[in-house]
Amino acid sequence: MEKSDKIYVAGHRGMVGSAIVRKLENEGFENIITRTSAELDLRNQEATHTFLLNEKPDYIFLAAAKVGGIIANNTYRADFLYENLQIQNHVIHGAYLAGVKKLMFLGSSCIYPKMAPQPLKEEYLLTGLLEPTNEPYAIAKIAGIKMCEAYRDQYSCNFVSIMPTNLYGPNDNYDLQNSHVFPAMIRKFHEAKVNNQPEVELWGTGSPMREFLHADDMAAACVYLMQTYDGRELVNIGTGVDVTIKELAEKISEIVGYQGKINWNTDKPDGTPRKLMDVGKLHGLGWKHTYDLEDGIRSVYEDFKNHIVRKM
Repeated sequence: MEKSDKIYVAGHRGMVGSAIVRKLENEGFENIITRTSAELDLRNQEATHTFLLNEKPDYIFLAAAKVGGIIANNTYRADFLYENLQIQNHVIHGAYLAGVKKLMFLGSSCIYPKMAPQPLKEEYLLTGLLEPTNEPYAIAKIAGIKMCEAYRDQYSCNFVSIMPTNLYGPNDNYDLQNSHVFPAMIRKFHEAKVNNQPEVELWGTGSPMREFLHADDMAAACVYLMQTYDGRELVNIGTGVDVTIKELAEKISEIVGYQGKINWNTDKPDGTPRKLMDVGKLHGLGWKHTYDLEDGIRSVYEDFKNHIVRKM
């Protein structure tokens, strides 16, 4: 990418999209275009195609998606499948029509089978059944991967797919009804501390293992691979290190300063037992994460207190 190339970041208000914009700006890219969902509804095919044909971006980071945690994924199953298919179909096909030089599709680690061997290698895609609670979202993301491959095969489009692990960072979603586990814990422990609550309830047993990557690291990987990787096969983005949900909860409560009890509601689902990305391919391409988890938690908690709490 040249500094003057026109770069469209779809989903720039989300955690990942905003991190990509920050990274591009810090790297000196001068021609970044964005649209809010109010300005451009990517679920609208005509509007999306008209925008792309008029703007003709050179590069697209497709970070726009309908996202949420276990509750949201399992409750709004039709919405997660339908809306994500709409967004990615319209942007990917529109990128082809507009002659975009390169598109990067951001997927999710939930594309892999629930009981796949650990760590998760890229070639494990479509080798087993998915985790039921987020199956619709996973199916949409798998369709996006295959769509990029198909447009590459049929039309020689330089469309690449990357699969991030669990992400956290500034501009995350802290709504307890549809947030992911990391921001939900930050908010729960903070509010319990402020309100002197004797205990905090968390879902499941605490035994599942998860890997967490800071959004700024994710953005750095995206920009790096956009400039260096042109392969057909998807690439995992992660740290290669995981922790149990119980360990995560204890670390967050310690950093927040909450000293009450953690009550694990074992009537609630755990989700996939373990999700650890194999990042051998990523490291072989020359990129590695910089944030360790404890430093990442501290930075996110400071951001939460400075920007989120004041709005609540």
